[in-house]
Amino acid sequence: MPTAAPPMLHADLGQQFRAAMRKLASTVTVVTTREADEHHGMAATAVTSLSADPPSLLVCVNRTAAMHDTLHRTQEFCVNLLGEQHGPLCDAFGGKLHGAARFGVGVWASDDNGVRYLTDAPANIFCRLEQQHSYGTHTIFIGRVESIRVADEGLPLLYSNGTMGGFRPL
Repeated sequence: MPTAAPPMLHADLGQQFRAAMRKLASTVTVVTTREADEHHGMAATAVTSLSADPPSLLVCVNRTAAMHDTLHRTQEFCVNLLGEQHGPLCDAFGGKLHGAARFGVGVWASDDNGVRYLTDAPANIFCRLEQQHSYGTHTIFIGRVESIRVADEGLPLLYSNGTMGGFRPL
């Protein structure tokens, strides 16, 4: 006997997609880069591993985002995985603060290329931009991992269904 189709949440496919993606839990990150003497950063959840050989990841950025063009021009960037204690930092980089004021929240250091990284992040992944691909409203930035810092402790900050929270193992 055939099963019934799942109920439709919304009449519009775009609205359905957004509603479904709200159910997809994601680790919250802050992506940072540097251009000239200016440091840039943005909160991002559209970050994922791409390949273990070579180690690489991708970051999807809306072309209307303030950091999009800067990331497009730079060669190095860092993906800072946030811990459950970093809610205020996520807010700062998610739009509550702008420019250099964002880096006033949290403790930051710079790598050899001058890219800022969050010193108490569960992990920092330093990448060199390898490729860029446009798709829909976003650009997919592919970074080859050049180095990684991993903390001994710390649980990730997750975003799901419009809220942030910590991860609790079963």
